[in-house]
Amino acid sequence: MKARRLVMVAIQSIVKNLMRTLLTMLGVIIGVGSVTVMVAIGQGAQDQIRKQVEGLGTNMIVITPGSSSQGGVSRGAASFNRLTTEDSDALQRGGFLLSAVSPVIMAPAQVVGGNGNWRTIVQGVDTYYQLIRDWEVSSGTFFDVSDVRSKKKVAVIGATVASQLFPGSDPVGQRIQLRNVPFEIVGVLAEKGQTAEGNDQDDTVLAPYTTVQTRLAGRMFIAQILASTSSPDDMPAAQKEVAEILRETHALADWEDDDFTVRNQTDLAETAEGTTQVMTFLLAAIASISLLVGGIGIMNIMLVSVTERTREIGLRMAVGARGSDVLVQFMIEAVVMSVLGGVIGVAGGAAAALALARVTGWGVAISPETVVLALVFAAAVGVFFGFYPARRAAALHPIEALRFE
Repeated sequence: MKARRLVMVAIQSIVKNLMRTLLTMLGVIIGVGSVTVMVAIGQGAQDQIRKQVEGLGTNMIVITPGSSSQGGVSRGAASFNRLTTEDSDALQRGGFLLSAVSPVIMAPAQVVGGNGNWRTIVQGVDTYYQLIRDWEVSSGTFFDVSDVRSKKKVAVIGATVASQLFPGSDPVGQRIQLRNVPFEIVGVLAEKGQTAEGNDQDDTVLAPYTTVQTRLAGRMFIAQILASTSSPDDMPAAQKEVAEILRETHALADWEDDDFTVRNQTDLAETAEGTTQVMTFLLAAIASISLLVGGIGIMNIMLVSVTERTREIGLRMAVGARGSDVLVQFMIEAVVMSVLGGVIGVAGGAAAALALARVTGWGVAISPETVVLALVFAAAVGVFFGFYPARRAAALHPIEALRFE
């Protein structure tokens, strides 16, 4: 029999028992739909994390304090701080692959001004910080080199701080107090949003690091150093260069470990995406159990169908149909049911993912690869679980099949 004729016969057989067919496909529909939803949420989360990490800055390298140990027990990351502004100066002088370097001095403070007060983190940074973080100002300007050198009391505030203290007005030119030290607002940062960890990037105040160190922090050691390269391709070599310079400035012997940590935003993105990917695979694997159940249902119904149509199979063999024709016919019926269930499952899963995104605000991403993979997997379920009933039908003897009651 021609392939087209076999497909038509298979569809006619499916349509004759429509309710039974729908119930048979239910497992495949639920399985494919569940996998589609889980993968869409997982891919959406990965895309969102990637955008958030890209929003941290341009080709950014983060240098943080290292760890220390006592009695053979590690105190954890950033427990041993030897980073200073001199390290930042050394990187600026000797970092040939670095396009920009800025120290970052953290100083929690109560900001007083405008309509009240607000608790936030004041960051003392250099002018290169704006370039490294790729952070524009929505109003006013960023402080300049002369402000850093003269330790001028000027500040650039984040969008969250601006909305809390100066709602509905432009705060540029206004004065705020940081630990009773008056600062003039020269600019408002453009909105950045949250990081992958859920921290509000806009809840901050930036000021010259020289001013923050002398007026607010009063500490020699600094929280971190940020740097950037001109090209992403330079980042591995630049990280090695940073490590060499800092080991020299810290006078570390060859046998001593680094007392600092050098990472880049790609590392951060891969770590976050790796965690999300593992969770996506885990959830998709759990949802795939429904496909297994659906495949077993297809096999059971196909076995029932073979029993019910034994005389029909015998008649077809008696008029010239070969066993291979019967085998292909029943295989096509199983595959058609699986693929049709897969199509309905993908459509239902996509609709459920979009509805979930609208209700919860989560990001979802439905790629063509996901749709194709779901349909191929559904067809594979039909082939795998439909083969035994089809083989059983093809093995029937025509005379015995015709005598079957």
